[in-house]
Amino acid sequence: MSPMSRNSPALSIKSASVQDYVKVIYTSTEWQDQRVTPSQLAARLGVANSSVTGMVRKLVDLGLAVHQPYQPVELTGEGKALALAMVRRHRLIETFLVQELGYAWDEVHDEAELLEHTVSDTFVDRLSAKLRHPTRDPHGDPIPAADGTVRMPAAHQLGELDPGHTGHIIRISDANPELLRFLSTEEIGLDDRVEVIGHRPFGGSLVVRIGSADRPREIDLGQEATAALWVASDGPHENCLLGS
Repeated sequence: MSPMSRNSPALSIKSASVQDYVKVIYTSTEWQDQRVTPSQLAARLGVANSSVTGMVRKLVDLGLAVHQPYQPVELTGEGKALALAMVRRHRLIETFLVQELGYAWDEVHDEAELLEHTVSDTFVDRLSAKLRHPTRDPHGDPIPAADGTVRMPAAHQLGELDPGHTGHIIRISDANPELLRFLSTEEIGLDDRVEVIGHRPFGGSLVVRIGSADRPREIDLGQEATAALWVASDGPHENCLLGS
């Protein structure tokens, strides 16, 4: 059975809070090989730890997650199916808002959060067809296919790369709308070529060269910005990670 089959019991769950939780659990571990703890969930969702404890218990009771005390929360197969369905909805809606309605990329997250709980599966499928089945959203996050498959590109956070490393920006975290607005002002976006120059002295900002070879420009980026930018290498780099 497909991970996102319409017959999946997980997809029949209507609670928006349940949908939000499984989506956050999935997206928290999507780009990094790590698991998420209840306290991290609380921070991501902006709620009290006690609220997360109760909801995690509900997810376990519904068969959507597994969790042991003091351990990370992990999705079951049914939980991941629901998460992928919600991620697909969210990212297709974000793409539609930017491409068809002229929203800026820092404006779409909250709108998509509202709409993703109300549209039907038929609407989502037709929206995908209208957009010609995009594979990534405006921030570079992959859009799951209708069958639940996800194509994750190989990439590293910009701040982890050594001086001299070159590549292209393929993902920009949408966690901070103000940062997205800053990057827009600096004309930094998806698919831009980037080369790491090095850090300023005494733990200073990271200097990078952005743009094509004939029109490069250097810019200083702080830790939050370099953590939000994900880069796919132009070619093999044996020492692409600091400390490797």
